[in-house]
Amino acid sequence: MRRTQATYIALIAGTAAAAAGFVWSAMAEQSAGEAPVEASRLETAVFAGGCFWCTEADFDKVEGVVSTISGYTGGDLEEPTYKQVTGGDTGHYEAVKISYDPAKVSYEELVDYYFRTIDPTDPAGQFCDKGSSYRTAIFVDDAEERETVEESIETIETSGVLPNRVVTKVIDASEFWPAESYHQNYYRTNPIRYKFYREGCGRDDRLKKIWGDKAAIN
Repeated sequence: MRRTQATYIALIAGTAAAAAGFVWSAMAEQSAGEAPVEASRLETAVFAGGCFWCTEADFDKVEGVVSTISGYTGGDLEEPTYKQVTGGDTGHYEAVKISYDPAKVSYEELVDYYFRTIDPTDPAGQFCDKGSSYRTAIFVDDAEERETVEESIETIETSGVLPNRVVTKVIDASEFWPAESYHQNYYRTNPIRYKFYREGCGRDDRLKKIWGDKAAIN
């Protein structure tokens, strides 16, 4: 399934901006305010949180996050396109690959933050975006990361803060394909259209409703 009307309008506008040349490279620029960090010190994490425009924007605010890249993962098709992924037949999720400095932020902290940027109780997608590519998932590299995520889920469910059980999947990491250039840093290159989409989709209102003062929102 495709995005709702508000999302569709934002997508068309974003595509037009891309055609006009107002795009960034597929590699997201280093987060504002972060000093250069040696690549050997960085670690990566991959989160699917519905619309990758929003997930990217949310994580760029975290101290210790050096860069974010919107892309597709979890499916079998090589080099998938946005049209193919949102068509729902490739098995891919819209996801964001995060490079971070573990001296400033831990994987556990990123996982905790991630959950508070999504509705982990929705099996059909996120907010106004419904369909398989908009479901939530964390893609883990090893048993240690899987244990960290599963412990976080257990803590959330034990707390009783959410109205329903967590349905966010924990999936072994697979090939990550960067999305088209016009999707990268969309909230920066198209701030008005991005704000229109995010507000129209009701993302922050829903987060406040289910997480209360624990919600991580713009």
